[in-house]
Formats: sequence, C-alpha cells, structure tokens
Amino acid sequence: MVLDLVLSNLPLFLTIAGAAAIIAEAFAPGAHFFVVGVALFVAGLVGFVLPFGGSINLFIMSLVVIGTAIATLFAYRRMDIWGGTGEGKTKDSASLRGKTGRVTERVTPTDGEVKVEEGGFNPYYQARSVDGEIAEGEEVIVIDPGGGNVLTVEAFSNVKDEIDRELERDQELSEKQSAE
Repeated sequence: MVLDLVLSNLPLFLTIAGAAAIIAEAFAPGAHFFVVGVALFVAGLVGFVLPFGGSINLFIMSLVVIGTAIATLFAYRRMDIWGGTGEGKTKDSASLRGKTGRVTERVTPTDGEVKVEEGGFNPYYQARSVDGEIAEGEEVIVIDPGGGNVLTVEAFSNVKDEIDRELERDQELSEKQSAE
C-alpha cells in the first residue's frame, strides 16, 4: 500500500528531493548535493510527462537519473568547478598571497576591484591598495588576502624584494659618505 503510494507519486517525490538537494548545495557548497539533486529533479520532471505506467516509468526514470548525473558531473569537470585538473582553483584565501593580477576598477585604500590570475572560479575580487591609487589595467600583487573577501594589493612596480632594499641601502649609504 505504501509502496503503491510512493510509486504513483514518484515523480513528485523525485522532484522535491532533487530541489531539496540543490538548495542544500547552497548551504554546503562543493558539489556534494548538486549532481544528485539535478539528476533527481530532472528525473522527476521527466516522470511527470511519461505516458507509460508502472515499472517502465521506473526504468526510464532510473536511466534519466544516471544519464543526468553523468552529464552534470561532466559539466562540473569541464568547467573545472569541482574535480577536473584543479587549475584555476584556490585552496583557501591564504593561497591568494603573492598572486598577481590586473586592476579592473581603479583601486584606492578604500575601494576597487582586481582580476587575479589563477584566482579560482570567479577571479574578480574587491581590493584595497596599501597606499595611494592604482590605475585600471595596472598589474598588482596580492599582499594580504584578508580572508578572501577583500584583498590588499600593491602595484607590481612598487614591490621591492630583499635585493632592491639592499641596493637602496647601499645607495643611501654611498650618498651619505660622498656628502661628508
């Protein structure tokens, strides 16, 4: 009796379960529920339009679940959202430190946007400059990822490494000596 009730309303149950899994993905991202959710949701929709009854519907919806799951997983891998080669992904916000990018909207100490190379699925980040303004199109380096929401960047031309600092110290020292 319960089995008959479930089988007669299977498209409805599959559609609701699929929608619930897709919604659950929003709360726990990472493709844990999305592939299954899409597969169940599509199978439920197909079940509503099938003219057959009984076990043929069950078989067809099973094939739809498998086919849709494979297609969704392939699309995820192709777009490199989950799985795939791992290129273009960030592991966490700390992995953004030292990455380079370009300014897409003028960056100031309080506002701006940059596109980070290898910055993940959406490489556009809100950014703040260390000091001064950085013009649109200029190359920048991420100094502080700031938790991943707002990056602190510096113009690539302003970045100095140990060698640059040592050269500046030597030059200042020689200028002081020649002035004396």
